[in-house]
Amino acid sequence: MLLRDLVHFSIGAVRAHRLRSTLTGLGIAVGIASVVLLTSIGEGIHRFVLEEFTQFGTHLVAVTPGKTLTQGVPGALLNTVRPLTIEDAQALEGLTYVEAVVPTVQGNAQVEAGGRARRTTVLGVGPAMPRAFRFEIALGSFLPAEDDPNAARPHAVLGWKLARELFGDLSPIGKRIRVAQDRYRILGVLESKGEFLGFDLDDAVYIPAGRALDLFDRESLMEIDVLYSPDAPVDELVSRIKRVLVARHGREDFTIITQERMLEVLGSILDILTFAVGAIGSISLVVGGVGILTIMTISVTERISEIGLLRALGAGRRRILGLFLLEAGTVSALGGLVGLASGTGVALLLARLIPNLPVHVSWKYIILAETLAIAIGLLAGVLPARHAATLDTVEALRAE
Repeated sequence: MLLRDLVHFSIGAVRAHRLRSTLTGLGIAVGIASVVLLTSIGEGIHRFVLEEFTQFGTHLVAVTPGKTLTQGVPGALLNTVRPLTIEDAQALEGLTYVEAVVPTVQGNAQVEAGGRARRTTVLGVGPAMPRAFRFEIALGSFLPAEDDPNAARPHAVLGWKLARELFGDLSPIGKRIRVAQDRYRILGVLESKGEFLGFDLDDAVYIPAGRALDLFDRESLMEIDVLYSPDAPVDELVSRIKRVLVARHGREDFTIITQERMLEVLGSILDILTFAVGAIGSISLVVGGVGILTIMTISVTERISEIGLLRALGAGRRRILGLFLLEAGTVSALGGLVGLASGTGVALLLARLIPNLPVHVSWKYIILAETLAIAIGLLAGVLPARHAATLDTVEALRAE
């Protein structure tokens, strides 16, 4: 039996039992549709989270107070972690490859202007923040550099949303606002930046870090962010930052995190999440495989005399095995194509109906899903096919 005859014979067997083949392929189609839909949502979330983190640039190093890995006897060194200060941030500005340094303090306070009040986020930052985090100025200017950052003038910059809430369509430049108990003069308004993992960057007021420390009665900065040049050797830069701060603090009581490393860890976690979501959808494929196994077993039982005739005409056991495997593969492949079309269609429809839901259909997972469908079909057809191939020719002919 030639290969083209084998293919023709298998397709003919599938077409001869359309209803049975359709129901069998439907199990595979549902499984593939589930895999495509769930992996599309998982991949969409993956891309969304990475885009959220990279919208501020990818050449950043964050220094936070306290060390994540501690040593020694518990309780022996209480209250010995020195705070991160504005002077620490200034000491890092002179390092090679460093383009900008931003001391950061965050809190919440009541903001009042023009008879309107709103409780919102207050961010104490340095003048280099727009450059470090890719913020654009919509009106006016950002916070100026000060001779003594710890005694900075009472200047403020508003997020786009906060400016609209407090001043409407009027320009707030030069006007006064009250942040908690202090009064500030508005220098500028930032372009809309949107939300970052649920945090609205447009609904915030930006003041000098030194004033934020006094406002919230804190000794330590929340974080020092360092922007470095793209050609910088990151490991060497981290070592230099560590040496400077150890020299100032006397020991390593801080943690340095590179955004590059953070994105690598985050990417690996999201990859696992996407794979796990796809694996959940694959459970339906197992059900579809059981259906193919059942139907192929019934098919072999019904076609024993046909198998005997083929053997009598010279078809070897390998040809019989290949015939039934090809039939199982054909059913699963067709079911997989239907599932791909359905899953992709539903994913694209969800993206249109729910714009805030991150959905991305990946060709990588589409090809993997179809390959998996065919593989499951072939595996499910192995036992029935082997049974058909091992039938005795004479006994099979007598089955009629």
